[in-house]
Amino acid sequence: MKVSSLWSSVVFAALVAAMPSHAADKVTKIGVLAPLAGGSAADGSEMVDGAKLAVEELNAAGGVAGYKLQLVVGDTQNMSVDSVTSAAQRLTSDPDLNAIVTGYADYSNFEIELMAEQEMPYLLYGSTDATRGIIAPHPDKFPTVWSLNASYDAYKTAMIPVLKGLEQSGKLKLPSKKVALISTDNPYSKGIMNGLKKSFEEDGWTVTSADLLPTGEIGDWRTFLVQVRRDDPALIINTDSRPDNAAKFLTQFLEQPTNSLVFIQYAPHIPEFLKLTGEKATGVIYDLIGGTLPKSPRTAEIEQKFKAKFGYEPGSSGPAVYEEVMLYADALKKVGDPKKRLAIGKAIGEANKATAEGMLSFDPKTHLAIQSDDGFPIQFYQVWDGKRIVFSPQRHATGEFRVPPWMKQ
Repeated sequence: MKVSSLWSSVVFAALVAAMPSHAADKVTKIGVLAPLAGGSAADGSEMVDGAKLAVEELNAAGGVAGYKLQLVVGDTQNMSVDSVTSAAQRLTSDPDLNAIVTGYADYSNFEIELMAEQEMPYLLYGSTDATRGIIAPHPDKFPTVWSLNASYDAYKTAMIPVLKGLEQSGKLKLPSKKVALISTDNPYSKGIMNGLKKSFEEDGWTVTSADLLPTGEIGDWRTFLVQVRRDDPALIINTDSRPDNAAKFLTQFLEQPTNSLVFIQYAPHIPEFLKLTGEKATGVIYDLIGGTLPKSPRTAEIEQKFKAKFGYEPGSSGPAVYEEVMLYADALKKVGDPKKRLAIGKAIGEANKATAEGMLSFDPKTHLAIQSDDGFPIQFYQVWDGKRIVFSPQRHATGEFRVPPWMKQ
């Protein structure tokens, strides 16, 4: 009896080992490209956290179309061409990896070409001017590449109507129509500054400066600020998006502030900026396309998950990458096979779903998310007492604009 039982057990174990794996045991890999060194490291870590959160949630629910997802991180480090190319090639060369997501891997999005060559589903969020420039001439060549953010055109035009609205409502009185601009020479920051310069000039403003600095860490902004203090503009705009640079800029401005409204592009939305500046950030304004909608239940759900899992309130990159993974999962569920990449790309492009950033659908001519008040709106924020307050548009507002503490009214 004992020998028979033992033999039966061995035979049973052999049969189990020979049987095909249960569908849920199949694995497909998904990559995330993120800058995990340099001035964008905090944003990059948030991207990875967003991907982790989504993958763990999907796997806990049993996987997608019979597959468990395995996350692989590609570190683009300081976002140099070599670093991005190396990380992208490492991911795309893995035969078991069938999709890649990112907030942004670099400023120019040149890696889009590599993804298209590999027919790799690639979902990205940042630098939509660059994305449009690559895809729009021949959108059919990029069937698997889609941007979960809208055109940046509003970054260049929407500020003037908002300022006029604040003045008309009596919430702000600007002392002049003079604006000082400064940027770094990457495509994202430079493109926005040049667009703003054009818009302000067309509206009759005097542009007192439009300085361009090399991309990278900037420890001293005082040369620019000396000129600002001479010109005394009503508005100062810095479109460099690194939170460490932005924190130094604000700190050095406040050493001898002018009677100027201060606008900083994107950086105040990164949690690191608020950690570096503390109470000094109160009064700074910025805008965001593709940011989470603060009144959305979806936003509240994702932010609560971030806090529970990672212990912090995310900016925009973490929720964006979370939504990218979920969008890929929707497409995989519809198609059923991660190797059918073109079919998955087609399914992604046909998406029409509510996300934390708004109602998502894609423009087939550019592969960007469609921008609208119901889609992906541009939101204007002000930092106050360590909190990010949306003050425009009214339908998404969580508070009112207030005059910064250093300004005289």
